[in-house]
Amino acid sequence: MSLLEQGPMLIGAEGEPFDSSDYLFELKLDGERCLALLDREKTVLRNKRGNLLLPRFPELAEIHRQVKAPCILDGELMVQKNGTPSFAEVQRRTMMTDKLKIQLAARRSPATFVAFDLLELRGDDMMGQPLYRRKEQITATVRESERLAVSRVIKEHGTALYDLAVEKNLEGIVAKRWDSLYYPGKRTKDWIKIKFLKDDDFVVCGYIRKSGSVTSLVLGQYENGMLAYKGHVTLGVSNDVLHQLMASVQRPEPPMPVPSGHEKAVWLEPELVCSVRYMERTASGALRQPVFKGLRPDKQPEECRGD
Repeated sequence: MSLLEQGPMLIGAEGEPFDSSDYLFELKLDGERCLALLDREKTVLRNKRGNLLLPRFPELAEIHRQVKAPCILDGELMVQKNGTPSFAEVQRRTMMTDKLKIQLAARRSPATFVAFDLLELRGDDMMGQPLYRRKEQITATVRESERLAVSRVIKEHGTALYDLAVEKNLEGIVAKRWDSLYYPGKRTKDWIKIKFLKDDDFVVCGYIRKSGSVTSLVLGQYENGMLAYKGHVTLGVSNDVLHQLMASVQRPEPPMPVPSGHEKAVWLEPELVCSVRYMERTASGALRQPVFKGLRPDKQPEECRGD
């Protein structure tokens, strides 16, 4: 299996802000994780499910010209809105199929690939090198521009970087052991996410159309192999999302036990995944101040776990 087919290494732990000379810290960007294969002739971008992204992000087709040698980079595909990374903008683009609309969106809100790891350089495997070496080689290899950038890192002072993320209303930071190796397709506790604004992925189990143009999504996650009810999200659900849901496969009954008050719900086959941002979970498991971020075509429903 090729490196692109195995997919990127994944974060395996969550924690609170801390300082340590054993770690490098960088901002957690709110975009779509992908691998970039850059050789002398072309750019190839694949997300975690192996889908090719250039058809939706054609403005990144020439970033292979910005590296000094053929390489494979790990990073985040990001679109900014009002000066901050917008997951919703990325997901809106990934759902587009009309070439003209894609070209217009690429000019209006162009994407950037932000590299934070180097997996291969000139055909040589870099994954067995410690992280700090890989970071040094990224800086030496990439010529930065508006379309291709390198993630900045801070050693030891994770608390200060986290405070900056909070000040800028960003998602949070990631702590990585400075000498950690890279294992494609695996989760590792050498990488720790430290989030200010929490988010999680949920199965879209149905929707309720309310007064005006307001739509509420019914959410679920898998617990012990069974789908369990996890509440609603309303804020951020647009008419475009509603139209996608209306085109989905419906079912007569909910795909899980639900409390009373869902008599007007339209139930769906549990096939779609969405991401929801929230402040925290209550003792009962409900989400405080949930905001819909976007659909997740890169994730399978069974990956949405609440246990």
